[in-house]
Amino acid sequence: MYFPNAHAQPDSPATDADCVIVGGGPAGLTAALYLARFRRRCLLLDAGLSRASYIPNSHNYPGFPPGIAGVDLLARLRVQAQEYGARLVEGWVDSIERHPGGFAVRYADRVMITRRVILACGIEDELPDMPGVHNAIRRGIVRLCSICDGYEVSGENVAVYGEAENAISHAVFLRTFTDRVTVIVHGQADACEQASSLAAHYGIRVVPDHVDGMQLTEDDRIEVITRKGDRIIFDMVYPSLGSRVRSTLAQQLGARCDHAGSLLVDDHQQTSIEGLYAIGDLVKGLKQMSVATGHAAIAATAAHNSLEANPWGGSRWAEGGTD
Repeated sequence: MYFPNAHAQPDSPATDADCVIVGGGPAGLTAALYLARFRRRCLLLDAGLSRASYIPNSHNYPGFPPGIAGVDLLARLRVQAQEYGARLVEGWVDSIERHPGGFAVRYADRVMITRRVILACGIEDELPDMPGVHNAIRRGIVRLCSICDGYEVSGENVAVYGEAENAISHAVFLRTFTDRVTVIVHGQADACEQASSLAAHYGIRVVPDHVDGMQLTEDDRIEVITRKGDRIIFDMVYPSLGSRVRSTLAQQLGARCDHAGSLLVDDHQQTSIEGLYAIGDLVKGLKQMSVATGHAAIAATAAHNSLEANPWGGSRWAEGGTD
């Protein structure tokens, strides 16, 4: 733990906000909650793209024994952050530029000058070409995270669809929960020897044919149609097709990232750009909401502590609530 820089001089020129948060998922909303409770002028910009909104019912998020739907968790977090004065605005951020006061954040034909920025933009999953795929995710028929919901698979007939090595590795993890796991390797003729050995060792069926289509059945399962004309029905499918990290805003500022586009951060979640922080799925690590909220606590506290102390003098944020 460390404390605010009490000897720092206020930033000049004047700024509109102490911190702008980009992204309204669990990470961004937690950061907004912390900063609002630190009595900082905090604005959160949400494009409505949080992966959490797809979760039908999460059973591994701490504190909710019966589970909680992603939309309900997000709603609770919004209310909690707003109660302490965080401003939540719907909008897409077009660009972030350096500014003498810190950063200029452009969104919806407006510009917000802020001293610090926390990015919580997340990732975008590569999904199979399937009618109604987003609805299937919300219903738990197409699933994106076996760490989150593998326990609920419990003996079901499951397929993993994607590049051979990654898909087989994913399938081995799922064997913790079911003995009926099939890998569909997206038309790839052969997997590497190690991956093939793992599949054989764990009794994982491998289908090397190309997938021509996927569709929901009348009884809420998924039918996979291969190029050879085989039709295979599964209780659920886990795509293993990769994802895109939404790190463009940071990269345009020159922030360092790894080969996958994940932003490189220090122990306080600060990127290589001073005053710019990244949390949640934007950085390398376990893609879990509990991890993301931990990142948020670290980054929000670091951002607060990097500014001059703000002794009590009444509200510093004239307009609360949601635009």
